[in-house]
Amino acid sequence: MIEIERKFLVKSEEYKERSFAKNEIAQGYLNSNTERTVRVRIKGNQGYLTIKGKGNETGMSRLEWEKEIPVDEARQLLNLSESGIISKIRHEVKFGNHTFEVDEFFGENQGLVIAEIELQSEDEYFEKPDWLGDEVTNNEKYYNSYISKNPFKNW
Repeated sequence: MIEIERKFLVKSEEYKERSFAKNEIAQGYLNSNTERTVRVRIKGNQGYLTIKGKGNETGMSRLEWEKEIPVDEARQLLNLSESGIISKIRHEVKFGNHTFEVDEFFGENQGLVIAEIELQSEDEYFEKPDWLGDEVTNNEKYYNSYISKNPFKNW
């Protein structure tokens, strides 16, 4: 499946007031190669294994394969992950006809907040809330696989 998403920095906490769901997430990388990443994630009481391909020129589109796995298996795989487990809370925020996923990072990435929106096409229109900051879609520095090795606290 092709995933089309755009990423933005977040400039205020207004999104928290509009959040209709939030989940704690722990994720690690079994492979953080830029050509393909293999990620294990625990979101609430669910486990996931995800493989993502390299992004296209715009950074908006890439192949993504994801499968739900038992949470105990996800915990075992998390223990096999490369160093730099990511801890975050994902807030889901409805705005216009879309849902933004706003990740508030903790631990070594405390202070970093990134919003993502999934689209049907790269040129799909969406309304931008006031709390959305600069776009960082094609900036690998803001990829989770990057910040797992190069934490925000060191920037």
